[in-house]
Amino acid sequence: MVSTARLILGVAAFGWACASGITSAPAQSSRPSCVLIQIGGTSRQVLKCGDGLTITPERGAKYTLLDRNRDGKVDAARLQSKAILLDAPKLPSGFEVITPQAIAAVRGTKWAVDTSAGTTAVFVIRGAVEVSRPQAGKGVVLRPGEGVDVDNGSGSLVVKRWPAARASALLARLGQ
Repeated sequence: MVSTARLILGVAAFGWACASGITSAPAQSSRPSCVLIQIGGTSRQVLKCGDGLTITPERGAKYTLLDRNRDGKVDAARLQSKAILLDAPKLPSGFEVITPQAIAAVRGTKWAVDTSAGTTAVFVIRGAVEVSRPQAGKGVVLRPGEGVDVDNGSGSLVVKRWPAARASALLARLGQ
């Protein structure tokens, strides 16, 4: 159940940082906004952003929301630690999650990205996600039930069907 507590979050063109939950910034009409919703009876928070984008951060996740083209809409997230779950409808410009090891880009999907010391894991629930290393190289496309682990190396990315236990463990951290 979703509580009625809501908070408008401003997202500056250069990004808006979130850590250990969500801290607020004043909303301004020239900045994109997301609505923070507290999930009733839990410590979980969900960001509902324009165009139907929903972001569920793991407690303590550190990330920055970005509006790179300055059109007033969040179009990327830079994830520094822990995990976020994203549910993105078909957005005209797509959506990316950027970590030190990987870039995950999508249009119309639901997926989780988890980053920790030197590794990023990407898992797809619905739709398709293209994952590549920031320094280029050949990327891979993940489909539902598939994941990839990306380290700081330069080798080929290997798509794997995740065991139910691994997928469930990650999704449980995100309240799913």
